[in-house]
Amino acid sequence: MLPLSLPKWRDLGAGLLHLIYPNLCVGCDRELSGDYCFCLICRRQLHETKQYLEPENDFTERFWGRLQVESGAAMYYFNRKSPVQRALHQLKYKNQADVGVRIGRRFGRLLARTPHFADVEAIVPVPLHSSRERRRGYNQSAIFAQGLSESIRRPVLENVLARVQQTTTQTRKKRMERFQNVGTVFALKRPDRIRGKHLLLVDDVLTTGATLEACGSLLLSVDGVRLSMVTIAMAVQGV
Repeated sequence: MLPLSLPKWRDLGAGLLHLIYPNLCVGCDRELSGDYCFCLICRRQLHETKQYLEPENDFTERFWGRLQVESGAAMYYFNRKSPVQRALHQLKYKNQADVGVRIGRRFGRLLARTPHFADVEAIVPVPLHSSRERRRGYNQSAIFAQGLSESIRRPVLENVLARVQQTTTQTRKKRMERFQNVGTVFALKRPDRIRGKHLLLVDDVLTTGATLEACGSLLLSVDGVRLSMVTIAMAVQGV
């Protein structure tokens, strides 16, 4: 019996790795091929916003009179019991960090094709409180930012904002409760790193916009900062 060549050993290793860690759709657990984390069946259920194509859209409208935003976009509209909801659950609570990276890469490739985000100079993720990040093992917004960074070739600045108070989860709170919940929980660090820059603030989901507004206001307090924002998903009004 002839010994296996190096390429065949690699193929065998890749096959064993796939057997142990199969590439599964985050929406339904069907087997996948390629870098996209949703299968064809789940893709038909996704509602991509296409907001990145226009500088003013229903994402940026959420911040009219609240923040001066250059551009803003979510990748998907959020629907309950949808593949997007399951993907976000896997990212935040099931230790599936790769979901955020892969969605970030894909969204970054779309953003790179549009002029509205062309002069972004750095990416700033919404921070988690240190105790929650230790429990989870990572900050899901920073993971999403990592994927974006790989596609748009801009650095991620994780030490610009800090969450100095731990808040209760936003998931079941009403609109005004969400604003009250984040009013004073963030702090600005190292303003020298962002002075005069066009920043891309990123989070996992836009609901009322309370968290993004709190963080964006701090960033805009620094001389010369311009602000754009993106999220993985965006809830429709009233959610």
